[in-house]
Amino acid sequence: MDLNLKNKVVVVTGAAGIKGSIGETIVQHLAKEGAIPVIVDRNDRGFTYAEELQAKGIDAIFVKTDLSDASQVEAAAKTIEEKYGEIHALINNVGVNDGAGLDASVDDFMYSLKLNMVSFFAMTKFCLPMLKKAKGNILNIGSKVALTGQGGTSGYAAAKGGVFGLTREWAVDLIKFGIRSNAIVIAESWTPAYDAWIKTLDNGEEKLKSIVSKIPLENRMTTPAEIADQCLFTISDKSSHTTGQFITVDGGYVNLDRSLLTE
Repeated sequence: MDLNLKNKVVVVTGAAGIKGSIGETIVQHLAKEGAIPVIVDRNDRGFTYAEELQAKGIDAIFVKTDLSDASQVEAAAKTIEEKYGEIHALINNVGVNDGAGLDASVDDFMYSLKLNMVSFFAMTKFCLPMLKKAKGNILNIGSKVALTGQGGTSGYAAAKGGVFGLTREWAVDLIKFGIRSNAIVIAESWTPAYDAWIKTLDNGEEKLKSIVSKIPLENRMTTPAEIADQCLFTISDKSSHTTGQFITVDGGYVNLDRSLLTE
């Protein structure tokens, strides 16, 4: 299916993670569709990713940015404006489940909010003129933790809950400009970070089997590629009348009846 993303400028925050991470996978899928990926992240891997894409003839850039710093976010938006002038889609993807729970300091909690939610506001605010120019759209990457809780991660849970609130607030605010705002809800996805977490547990393999057994559709984790495919469809013209939605890509993990799990 042609998603009509060719030569469309798509900004993806938090996209310089390890190969196979959600943000990096989204960028790769955008490149395959002929889009112009703009990688915004603080990790220097972004330089390598942009160079690899450019070597393939893809017009991609990396804008090194600490997304927890609003002044750096503003500078990043200016760089993008100078290079492209408009943005067809903004994918706010950055997210770190940092474990800032009730035993964390207030400063740690506030930092979690800055990185995992305030960065979404800042990026959207400073990119908004370019989104208006292109009649683009916004896609926020959320987490099931905001809906279900997890324990021990107050900052991340609060931030992702806020992201859902912002998603619908922006859908209302920007409807007069024809700008759509949606969110993707991720639950259990097999990413490099997830793999690293499992390996830190004494009973990692047992824990993994327990989690996978609770995913109703096919008893398997969602792949980053499946999330990327949903993201591209949602930002494309094929989803032109979809706004203010929380799209859950999780094999039914969050919303389906627990009776499906009866052995």
